[in-house]
Amino acid sequence: MVDVSVSVCVAVILLVSAGCTSALDFVGLWSLWPLDAGSCALLLPCTALLLLLVLLLWTRHRGSQGSGGASRKRACVLVLGDIGRSPRMQYHAASLARHGYSVSFVGHLGTRPHQDITGNEKIKIVPLAEAKGLTGVCPPVLRYVTKVILQSMQLLWLLLRMKPHTHFLLQNPPGLPSIAIVWLVCTLQGSRFIIDWHNYGYSILALSHGRRHPIVQLAKWYEKLFGRLSNDNLCVTNAMRDDLSRNWAIKATMLYDRPPAVFREASMEQRHSLFVKMSQIYVPFQHPSSSSDGDRVERTAFTERDPSTDRVAPVVGRPALLLSSTSWTEDEDFSVLLKALDAYEGFVKSGALLPSLLCIITGKGPQKEHYQQLINEMHFEHVQICTPWLEAEDYPVLLGSADLGVCLHKSSSGLDLPMKVVDMFGCCLPVCATAPCLNMPSAPYSLHELVKHDNNGLVFQDSEELAEQLKDLLWNFPQPQGRLIRFRNTLRESQQQRWDESWDQTVLPLLAKGNGVQKHPKEN
Repeated sequence: MVDVSVSVCVAVILLVSAGCTSALDFVGLWSLWPLDAGSCALLLPCTALLLLLVLLLWTRHRGSQGSGGASRKRACVLVLGDIGRSPRMQYHAASLARHGYSVSFVGHLGTRPHQDITGNEKIKIVPLAEAKGLTGVCPPVLRYVTKVILQSMQLLWLLLRMKPHTHFLLQNPPGLPSIAIVWLVCTLQGSRFIIDWHNYGYSILALSHGRRHPIVQLAKWYEKLFGRLSNDNLCVTNAMRDDLSRNWAIKATMLYDRPPAVFREASMEQRHSLFVKMSQIYVPFQHPSSSSDGDRVERTAFTERDPSTDRVAPVVGRPALLLSSTSWTEDEDFSVLLKALDAYEGFVKSGALLPSLLCIITGKGPQKEHYQQLINEMHFEHVQICTPWLEAEDYPVLLGSADLGVCLHKSSSGLDLPMKVVDMFGCCLPVCATAPCLNMPSAPYSLHELVKHDNNGLVFQDSEELAEQLKDLLWNFPQPQGRLIRFRNTLRESQQQRWDESWDQTVLPLLAKGNGVQKHPKEN
């Protein structure tokens, strides 16, 4: 069995190298990177090094596998990204631990994960350093290729050094090179391989390179080929499940994102405690008279505590709290929200019965500095914008305290759903969400699976429509009337399923299957 597995491993690496080389030639990447004989030889030592690495690590694990193999309940949850910013994979890890699995949670350490992860003795976070390609003066393609090679070697080394696992659960995207590497490890260890499809990686690459770019075509080829090697697949929408089956010959089980129990409407006491904490850091949360108050009333811009009764109540004339969360990436155009807020300012100045507005935009990401500069250049009298970073434990409370949510996520494929809206709905927070797909206008439209227009929220197309929706929903605020309160009541009455219940019904049956590899139907 050992010799067969080693042979399989060696053959796979050689085939992957040959396949990638032929794919690069097929999509025309070599034309972007003219190679001489010395450059072409770069692939040979890399392949040889990978072979040597696998053989050495197989020798290391031969004894442990021969003495009983993987524990009956050991799972590896892997995301080739920031663990703290991967909530769905955190939920997977917590659910596995809840059912008695020892979980190795592999990913980059950036944002601190939720305390349910860091404080769980059955979950071990295994840090994965971010690999970088060649720097300096070299073609972008060469930097990308070397980064993928380094990631492959690093990930293979890390996974084979760990104790064998019965199950590997991988987030895709990003899936290059993790899909092939995890499948290889599963083949060696006899583990079951599950891919959780959040979107398509190639469609995200297409946002910056265009759908016809050779890199995008290569990523699609890789994702389609290696995605079929998994034993089981999960996906986030019915539309994605149908697309995987129809165009990729991959059978997937749909597991909607569901909010965990921590996402719920916040009590007045919880709101006040959070607002007091925020007011110590961010000026917009401070009450205008808090610094000159002589009666020692604990006030924020939204709540106040009566010192005689210790009761918390809303501040009279408080602003409305608008909330949006983002990763500050290309799939969210926040200029749409800024233009809508500028129009809202005009409505208030013209005498409309609208409240002042505090817009909170949470999150971290590459475009935050760009939008922060635009925000700093805007001068409003009735609108304030705050861009805090919240601890994982504070974020659900803020959602549960807000009056209205805004989602600017535009799907790169048209097949995924914004998880931020799932969390907002868990807190019974009505949402205005943007609809269009970014670069695939003919793709199936999946947002309606979550946001029911004029039932639990509204869908908008541009900044003008969003501004009108804000005006309509916040008219005569905070009187409990109109569509805003109707949407909130609809969410309260829906009694939507929570993550634990949905996961137990959907994922547990997959884990109970044997370790035999299930073949997917071949593509016609």
